[in-house]
Amino acid sequence: MGNESFAATRWTLVVAAAQKDDAAPAMRALTELCRSYWPPLYAYVRRQGYDQHTAEDFTQEFFSRLLAKNYLADADRSKGKFRSFLLASLKHFLSNERERAHAQKRGGGEIAVSLDALSPEVRDRLEPVDNLSPEKAFDRQWAFTVLEQALKRLRIEFTAGGRENIFESLKQFLTGDMRPESYAGAGAKCGMSEGALKVAVHRMRRRYRDLLREEVAQTVATPEEIDAEIRHLFAAFATA
Repeated sequence: MGNESFAATRWTLVVAAAQKDDAAPAMRALTELCRSYWPPLYAYVRRQGYDQHTAEDFTQEFFSRLLAKNYLADADRSKGKFRSFLLASLKHFLSNERERAHAQKRGGGEIAVSLDALSPEVRDRLEPVDNLSPEKAFDRQWAFTVLEQALKRLRIEFTAGGRENIFESLKQFLTGDMRPESYAGAGAKCGMSEGALKVAVHRMRRRYRDLLREEVAQTVATPEEIDAEIRHLFAAFATA
């Protein structure tokens, strides 16, 4: 990825707007980032001991303030990653809000935080049923979210090309083992030979990796940070 294309990513727009009067493009970019990446924050709040309802309210209120206040002034290149900036901002917010957990119904911002918008599998994953610390739970859910965002983009591309059935048949091979017994069933569904299926899976995996890098690029400040961020996110899956 060249510097020219990287300069247009969402987080770099947010960072650049910190010193400008007209932050409208950055606010749109920040809104889109928040819309995609609120689940890790909810997971962090839940593991701070708050019940589901309060955690949703706090996450909603946090985003409302992030978008309404001049939080962009705190976004600078020394913070680097959107992930780091967002978690630090959330910790600061919670430290100021712990005594107001019983306050009026929160919300009203541009980001509607609701577990109802998520699949049952994702909702279950956000709940504190493991021994992860809040920080580790945040990183793991962030990693899941990055992967899911890339997968969503891949599905959109296949669907736009009239190949949604191929995507549904081959998505199991993106992260799973390519067992020989799986080829026959997938190939039959797609009308492909085993050889053609392997080529299609190889191309699909390569495109998925490209989209994953593009997704990570949306959340870091420089191209040099992409590989380190990917390593960090995959390490989160190995954290017990």
